[in-house]
Amino acid sequence: MNRHLISAADLSKQDALLVLDTAEELAQVADRPIKKLPTLRGRTVVNLFFEDSTRTRISFEAAAKRLSADVINFAVKGSSVAKGESLKDTALTLEAMGADAVVVRHSASGAPHRLAGWVRGSVINAGDGAHEHPTQALLDAFTIRRRFGRGSGEALDGLRVTIVGDVLHSRVARSNVLLLHQLGADVALVAPPTLLPIAIDDWPCSVSYDLDAALPKSDVVMMLRIQQERMNAAYFPSVREYSRRYGLDTARLRQLPDEAIVMHPGPMNRGVEIAAEVADSPRSTIVEQVANGVSVRMAVLYLLLGGLEAAQ
Repeated sequence: MNRHLISAADLSKQDALLVLDTAEELAQVADRPIKKLPTLRGRTVVNLFFEDSTRTRISFEAAAKRLSADVINFAVKGSSVAKGESLKDTALTLEAMGADAVVVRHSASGAPHRLAGWVRGSVINAGDGAHEHPTQALLDAFTIRRRFGRGSGEALDGLRVTIVGDVLHSRVARSNVLLLHQLGADVALVAPPTLLPIAIDDWPCSVSYDLDAALPKSDVVMMLRIQQERMNAAYFPSVREYSRRYGLDTARLRQLPDEAIVMHPGPMNRGVEIAAEVADSPRSTIVEQVANGVSVRMAVLYLLLGGLEAAQ
């Protein structure tokens, strides 16, 4: 694996399978009375979040602590960054603290890439603007593989994954398309034309505007959150109209094949992109995704900071 994880495109198929297989082994730690391994003792992981994200930050913190790493949560609000310090100066401060890994979330696409040029430690992208979120894609792939009974070393060949909703603003969608395609899945995007990126033709997936036509052919349906906070224009007539055409309700759930599953990266807008009954149904993997996120992020930290050295 590379020293950094900035994009899902950084991972070859072998790299991705190594992360998933390692996560499968580390998931067993969660079932033990003492949920800790000494693997990264003495290493320091910094959570550098310029955007709020309780779920992702806590997931990375739990992953690092289960591997016995020291964790520093760098709170941007009230810090020198809020007073005007540049990203580079913040990076140099972290470097002086001896950070072995920096987990960064930033509103600007490309910020983790710039950070990687300024620090000696590993940089892990926890979401940058509308660009990418590679560990979310890995935990989604891990969840799909488990639900469909694919064992260690197995990819997702032949599975049909449909990603629905606000693709334009979604870093999760971009990372998932890249990673799931790399793992052999057949990926389709379904969204209103206004919520698709201009360069969508270059993505390794098919595109449709008709959710009802896509559902019967889907093994996995991944609903994306409508990101109102990133929208500066009217991308659809109303939330009600969006929900009517692109929301997953119980009637649409019945159109799916019997073994199909429903995913959502969270947080959810219940009643908009997904009905409450669907989110809480046995087909939903939403709670599993949160639990699996810790195992996958443990695997990423282990491989970037400890596993590769141990293997040499």
